[in-house]
Amino acid sequence: MFCGGLGSTEVYNMSDSATILVTGDTHLGGGRVTKLAIERDTEALFGDFLPLIKGCDLSVTNLESPVVDDGSPIKKTGPNLKSPTGALPILQEAGFGLVTLANNHIMDYGEGGLKSTLVCSSEAGLKTVGAGEDLERASEPFTTELKGITLSVVNLAENEFGTSQNGEPGCHPMDPVQNFYRINEAKAVSDFVIVIVHGGHEYYELPSPRMKKTYRFYVDAGADAVVGHHTHCISGHERYSGAPIIYSLGNYLFDSYTVNSSLTSWNRGMMVKFSVEKGEEVQFELHPYVQGAEKPGLRTLTGKELTNFEKEIRRMNEIIENDSALEKEFNNYCKRTRRLYSSFIEPHSVGILHALRNRGFLPSLLTSRKKRLLCNLVRCEAHRDVLIKTLTS
Repeated sequence: MFCGGLGSTEVYNMSDSATILVTGDTHLGGGRVTKLAIERDTEALFGDFLPLIKGCDLSVTNLESPVVDDGSPIKKTGPNLKSPTGALPILQEAGFGLVTLANNHIMDYGEGGLKSTLVCSSEAGLKTVGAGEDLERASEPFTTELKGITLSVVNLAENEFGTSQNGEPGCHPMDPVQNFYRINEAKAVSDFVIVIVHGGHEYYELPSPRMKKTYRFYVDAGADAVVGHHTHCISGHERYSGAPIIYSLGNYLFDSYTVNSSLTSWNRGMMVKFSVEKGEEVQFELHPYVQGAEKPGLRTLTGKELTNFEKEIRRMNEIIENDSALEKEFNNYCKRTRRLYSSFIEPHSVGILHALRNRGFLPSLLTSRKKRLLCNLVRCEAHRDVLIKTLTS
């Protein structure tokens, strides 16, 4: 077990504290996980981590897909995910009490999928946060009392498909100005506020400089801790003004195993256990694991695996701490992805093609699918970060 703050292995006394466990992305609708979830086989999926989940005063996981049996997928770029309604109750049986819904898949089956998710969660005894019938409901924090401590959870996501726009159903969007007021309001009535953000660059292990500034801003707004997920890989952490910022937890239950496949960043993740006491800084422990590998559920890291995990976290923490190093790493990432992003925005700017299209001799190459792709590149903060680097280099 890797514990403590930046580069630290100090173990904190948590016996008199309220404890909150937060995990990354859970998808119950694919691969071997679905069968075990429907069968309510908590031991196979959660194994040695069951006492940890059940032992915390509140355990939270990100529900990465709507829970719906029927319906039509929305038009978007990327896959449309869903999980069967019969799979959801396993989360409550394993010890989870709250699911976060602010992510880029929760609206994959439209308003019907969201409504089904909210109803099924309630029936399963799970509270929800981060999505709703309109922006007001989607942005409403979850508030509870744990051991005499009032805790609020604010959940939001970067602006891809599914964020609430113009009062429509959806999830709570990343909008630093609006987010500031929500966090500030939550802090006014709570002892502790945890902000959980779904965002970042998929398969990139570090936050962008923009993410670091934004997550620190959430601390300035009143957050006592900030947690990220979405990238399908783990990232490092830091303390800012006394508040821990965990930049990415990686996947939690997201099966993708194939025979003879080797472990990748997809299979490695970590949970964070927070300990809160009035008048004290939030303390935390990181609990790493492997998921979706030779077995579909979670298994603990031991020996060399655990040692390598600790080294990797420390390496990332050192980069995050250094603004110049973080900028350099992000520039390198943008160079590696330049061809991909260039392919998204090319190839329509040849003068003769414009002339032929304007005269009706050629159809428009900007199809509805291409428009959706370009809209997502501009709208989503993570994509926009790379797009700007691509266009200015």
